[in-house]
Amino acid sequence: MNLLLLSSSRVEDTPYLAHAKGMISDHLGSIKEVVFIPYAGVTITYDEYTDMVQTALKDQGIKVKGIHQFNDPVTAIEQAAAIAVGGGNTFRLLHQLYENKLVDAIQTKVSSGTPYIGWSAGSNVAGATIRTTNDMPIIEPPSFNALNLVNFQINPHYTDYTPPGHNGETREQRLQEFMVLNPTTHIVGIVEGSAIKMQGDHLKLIGGKEGFLFLNGEKTKIADGYDLTAIN
Repeated sequence: MNLLLLSSSRVEDTPYLAHAKGMISDHLGSIKEVVFIPYAGVTITYDEYTDMVQTALKDQGIKVKGIHQFNDPVTAIEQAAAIAVGGGNTFRLLHQLYENKLVDAIQTKVSSGTPYIGWSAGSNVAGATIRTTNDMPIIEPPSFNALNLVNFQINPHYTDYTPPGHNGETREQRLQEFMVLNPTTHIVGIVEGSAIKMQGDHLKLIGGKEGFLFLNGEKTKIADGYDLTAIN
């Protein structure tokens, strides 16, 4: 499989997808047409979301078409040269993937080698389940089981920062809770600007930043370029 799972669409104050353009272009190679899934967008229309991605990738010569613009979303995936899935609310995204019968379709298509690009929620759904998302469950999908393009959990936007005066649970505490109930399941925390890349059977952390691996109550720092193949 060929996967590019970005932590985020922005890094600090950079323009939309600016930090990821090189990674996206490299991932796609000679492919210049992408079917974009905007289902994670809630406060933005699908047309507006698609236009935003098209504007960001225009200077890469990449043509973006929203899946909602096709008569049949399953056929759109079956015929796609590449698939991109944007960020937003992970629960809404997965709900719509099930609603449009796209979970199996995407799994089959990506398993055949078609490039998949996700960021934020679009990376979350590439994991085994969405149980380590940061999002509020504003809608209930039929299942938390996701695309399972990788068989571990993903936590995009990972940070251990705690704002002064904040007394709620931190991100790390939430992941610790997950590990108590799922001690044998790996979680990969990817910070903004980084990504998980799979090419063929080889899986690694890219983006020039460190990441974090969680398992059985332990948190391990992993360096840029770290080989994740063994946990998949």
